[in-house]
Amino acid sequence: MTLDLWVGVLVLSTLFALEAVLPFYLGRRDRVRHAARNLGLAAIGGLVGALLAPLLSGATQLSAHLGLGLCHWVDAPGLGCGLAAFILFDLWMYAWHRANHRIPSLWRLHRVHHTDPSMDCTTALRFHPGEILLSGLANVLVLMLLGMSFELLVLYKAVMVAIIGLHHSNLALPAAVDRALRLVLVTPAIHRVHHSEIRAETDSSYGTVFSVWDRLFGSLRLRPDPQAIRFGIGRYAEPRWQRLSGLLMLPLQSEFSGMPAETT
Repeated sequence: MTLDLWVGVLVLSTLFALEAVLPFYLGRRDRVRHAARNLGLAAIGGLVGALLAPLLSGATQLSAHLGLGLCHWVDAPGLGCGLAAFILFDLWMYAWHRANHRIPSLWRLHRVHHTDPSMDCTTALRFHPGEILLSGLANVLVLMLLGMSFELLVLYKAVMVAIIGLHHSNLALPAAVDRALRLVLVTPAIHRVHHSEIRAETDSSYGTVFSVWDRLFGSLRLRPDPQAIRFGIGRYAEPRWQRLSGLLMLPLQSEFSGMPAETT
């Protein structure tokens, strides 16, 4: 397994265990069944990711061979350029995530992630394979523009899976710790708002690793009453849409306008 897979298994299994003893939202039931559903979708997405890996690796090798991309254009130490590419790739992830909320055809796929009515660390893996495919194809161009190595991409994904596992988790992180971390990183307090059933809140806080992008572009949103947040998208909480078959078919459904536009 690659570094990102090892980190994913370690972090998510640890978080899943901690959620049982230190939950933010109490009274969660059927945790194992809920996790199995999300992991089933993740397994299919993982197959798509495995098929994309040679393409992504080839793109980084072609970039290096042709001298294309930021890290091959600037005269800077490898570590400094690698750090810059890491940060800029996270900016790209912010932009891609925001586009997934603004462009209807992308939202059809991405909303599968938002239909989870009971968010926990396994929600971090709940993505439609179609979204993973499109994201991977878009990443090819970005990797070449940045001149990133495949090793740096794997490192970014390892950091990303740890951070998204944490900020999707149902872990009762001490408020002071969350406040300190969110000065730099996306935390549970930030991302729980993003998964709200209220559309105005769903369309906010798009950061993946670093919280600075939401601050810079004015999309950061917090709630003073996070315990009151309700997750999911209207009728898609129905059992038929929560089954693996329903999640895979959900992008074929027309937009459902049942999400409240704003708090009351």
